[in-house]
Amino acid sequence: MGKHSPQAQMKSNNLPQKPLPYRPEQNTYSSLVSKHKTKKKNFKDYLSTILIVVGFLLMLAGGAYYGYTQWCYYDQSQTNSKLAQYATIPDAQTDNNGDETNGAPEVDWAGLKAINSEVVGWLQMPGTPVNYPVYHTTDNERYLRHNAEGKWTIGGQVFMDCDNKEPGLVDYQTVLYGHHLKDGTMFYHFFLLNDQDKFNKTKTIWYVTEKKAYELEPLFVYYTQPEDLDVRKLSFANDQEFHDYLQQRLQKAVTRRADADQIIPRLKHVMTMSTCNYYEGYGRSETVCALKSEVNLSD
Repeated sequence: MGKHSPQAQMKSNNLPQKPLPYRPEQNTYSSLVSKHKTKKKNFKDYLSTILIVVGFLLMLAGGAYYGYTQWCYYDQSQTNSKLAQYATIPDAQTDNNGDETNGAPEVDWAGLKAINSEVVGWLQMPGTPVNYPVYHTTDNERYLRHNAEGKWTIGGQVFMDCDNKEPGLVDYQTVLYGHHLKDGTMFYHFFLLNDQDKFNKTKTIWYVTEKKAYELEPLFVYYTQPEDLDVRKLSFANDQEFHDYLQQRLQKAVTRRADADQIIPRLKHVMTMSTCNYYEGYGRSETVCALKSEVNLSD
């Protein structure tokens, strides 16, 4: 009697069932979309982290390179300052044209030779930082990145072409090399002579040896390619061949003396300052200087 009758059970089975609660995680499509979004978000986070790390490392590398470059320039300036103590520059005077200039530097050759016996001259351009000893050896690579003491420096030393005869202005053409440093030192101011106004104002460049003081004046500036080996043409068969060479170079001039054509036939020697040209894709800037006067120095 305590059991339900079959009729009661049938009625119970026919009662409406309550719907199960909706669970989004049981929806296969929604689950796939959610997982895809999660993966996409994780990838973006991962990529962002990588980019941040790479950016930080690049900033660190850039800062380190900048610091190293500044140290190299500082080290070069220390070398230049140390060597500059071996030359005394006379006080500047005003010439008849109102331009300031100075006499020939007085050089302590014994002091310089105690540091490096390969010193052969002293180069000075009044009114500029150009005030350097000149070295000469059998290898044009030595002083590109090494100073007088043999230590690596970014600017090396000013040096004479290894094929020139010491102490300079012996061959038809003497070539001096110096870096064009962006801090305004070494041969930077020779490159600036590509401006005609600056060129016109530069009246004197001194080249001093133990025996003589040579007063030079810029004749013309020209650009050329690094592959131009005729820049190093130092000897000629005769005066006429030498003058023809200079006239050919004059055709490439970016700045020049107005009377350069008339001066060239009288020349016996020139001194050319060779440096880097970072503009217009030429590679080299050459300042050809003519001899104005020379003075024998007492022993």
